[in-house]
Amino acid sequence: MSVEITPDLVRAHGLTPEEYERFCELIGRTPTLTELGIVSAMWNEHCSYKSSRIHLRTMPTSGPQVIHGPGENAGVVDIGDGLAVVFKMESHNHPSYIEPYQGATTGVGGILRDVFTMGARPIACLNAIRFGAPDHPKTRHLVSGVVAGIGGYGNAFGVPTVGGEMEFDASYNGNPLVNAMAVGIARQDAIFLSKAEGVGRPIVYLGSKTGRDGIHGATMASASFDSDDQSERSTVQVGDPYAEKRLLEACLELMQTGAVIAIQDMGAAGLTSSAVEMGAKGNLGVRLDLDNVPCRETGMTAYEMMLSESQERMLMVLDPEHWDEARAIFEKWELESAIVGETTDDLRFRVWHNGVEEANLPIKELGDEAPIYDRPWTEPAAPPALTDDDLAPPVDLGDTLMALIGSPNGCSRRWVWEQYDHVISGNVVGGPGGDAAVVRIGDGPVALAMTVDVSPRYCRADPFEGGKQAVAEAWRNLTAVGATPLALTDNLNFGAATVPEIMGQFVRAIHGIGEAARDLEFPVVSGNVSLYNQTDGQSILPTPAIGGVGRLADVTRRATLAWAAGDTIFLVGGHGEHLGQSLYLDVVKNSRNGRPPSVDLALERKHGDLVRHVIAEGIVTACHDVSSGGLGTALAEMAMVSGVGARVDVPAPAHVHLFAEDQGRYVLATADTDGLLMAAGKAGIAIAPIGLVGGTTLDVPGAFSIPIEALREVHEAFLPNLMAQP
Repeated sequence: MSVEITPDLVRAHGLTPEEYERFCELIGRTPTLTELGIVSAMWNEHCSYKSSRIHLRTMPTSGPQVIHGPGENAGVVDIGDGLAVVFKMESHNHPSYIEPYQGATTGVGGILRDVFTMGARPIACLNAIRFGAPDHPKTRHLVSGVVAGIGGYGNAFGVPTVGGEMEFDASYNGNPLVNAMAVGIARQDAIFLSKAEGVGRPIVYLGSKTGRDGIHGATMASASFDSDDQSERSTVQVGDPYAEKRLLEACLELMQTGAVIAIQDMGAAGLTSSAVEMGAKGNLGVRLDLDNVPCRETGMTAYEMMLSESQERMLMVLDPEHWDEARAIFEKWELESAIVGETTDDLRFRVWHNGVEEANLPIKELGDEAPIYDRPWTEPAAPPALTDDDLAPPVDLGDTLMALIGSPNGCSRRWVWEQYDHVISGNVVGGPGGDAAVVRIGDGPVALAMTVDVSPRYCRADPFEGGKQAVAEAWRNLTAVGATPLALTDNLNFGAATVPEIMGQFVRAIHGIGEAARDLEFPVVSGNVSLYNQTDGQSILPTPAIGGVGRLADVTRRATLAWAAGDTIFLVGGHGEHLGQSLYLDVVKNSRNGRPPSVDLALERKHGDLVRHVIAEGIVTACHDVSSGGLGTALAEMAMVSGVGARVDVPAPAHVHLFAEDQGRYVLATADTDGLLMAAGKAGIAIAPIGLVGGTTLDVPGAFSIPIEALREVHEAFLPNLMAQP
């Protein structure tokens, strides 16, 4: 109460002088230190979305399948039979740079809580991770810590990590990305929200004790970094997956009793945001008595308790008649619990500690009056045009293919996903390594497909087309296993919002994502914005990661990458001709010239509808979308997965048709050639066979003939070799 609020203190809390003045006018006085901490948590970029909100509003968020869109802890989508899929993706980028293991673990823990807070049991996790150049001195340390952290938390908690993506680029040298996604299943009539209801009802704290870890975590996530600054280490939370498992079971058991009125996990900004959001959504006030908060450290102040982001904690409003029943459940699962406050009718957020009122603020205005900025932005500059050298054929096409599939961004990710338990629960029928993971729902035929994808090099060259492509690629991945795409979640990772060029990348990517989501009827139901991903002024590539979920009506009618000897190979979408921003140019020509391939959303729908139909009818059993690395890489991946080679005819110029990355394309393999041609004819899509499956080599006459084992050896080598270096 006696701390002087100085301009330096305000700046240290991430508020501009104008924002601080706005807050003082709102409350009519100078704030206490605790109140300053509370507003810094509620008005930072991470929690208020003050630079992104006006643009996020332009994205499609509804549809007949959507039960709850953005605004809750996670998106909720109807999957039939009275069930819903609940899913979301969030970032833990800055913490993972400071403490890679704990940053990654608590990212996984936080997204799992977002899902089971809604009443859903988690069935799968995915991730999208980005690291700096492989030869950067910190890269191996960060890769090792992040991968170990993701596996350490998910494996111990008992949820399979079934998919994801990882890439390297020098722009991430000082700012890796760790985006975690969780998917759960709930009954549609048992979805729990964060809106508090009823006056005088107890506010209950549940979970691990509060400590000093994670204080100002949300504020730190809303700022840029300096490369040698380790002063933020205390802002990184410490996770305990075993405590989270008990918390999950206690919450799901409690939800069956009728005791829970509202529930919110204590994630970013901890006790502050959870309490404010529950009260504000219900048009109620909240009174907290911090003397009752379970603490693991002595002498914690009100400021520290309100801003701590200690993990594995929940806040809930309970029906007082069920308190004894609830307490028995908490004791059964060996969890700390306490009544720490009550709902009121005065629309105030009041915080008491040691008999002193440390905060008395208008609860609605803490969120409603948060600044909203329409930041200046400029249209991103066009990339350099392709040069004659870019278009010139390589000396050896076989060496070129081997270079692509053995490169840092084209190699196998087996080293990563073998550290994750991707089969626990017994319902995973398609794990890492395919276009999308597939997880069965219970014992029936229905399954969910899920994927994460984005091509940052496309987004840097043309954020609008890159945003469209990220959505289309996720939609295509789900389609390639036979699933009907339902909805998406996003994690929008960009640099500083105060830089017009960066803000232009963000705005145009949003426009592209929105257009693709509308045209593909693939609404955005949840997500996260992560800005200020830069260190020493060096921004990351724009990375709007897209997580998609789809429904398979019959899991026995799904496609994989594995073709069979005697199958005929077809290419949907025709031979490619676009080399701009391709993996081929990046790896072989050391070039990032040209525009990315354009995305024709009408053709995407037309081709995808055909692919899903022929998979569902059993006409096609092997399918792979053509994406990074082009047709050559797609063929090599199918050969390596199945262990069977193929002979494929490619027209001249072979290097263009093998490595171009034109969109909306699929490789199909079938034993029912007539059935596929008939289905394509009815759909008005012209396709023709391009090859036959068989043998032990991948042959493209006039280009190369490579043994499958040689492909596999190169494909699997990079990551183990990188991580084995002393």
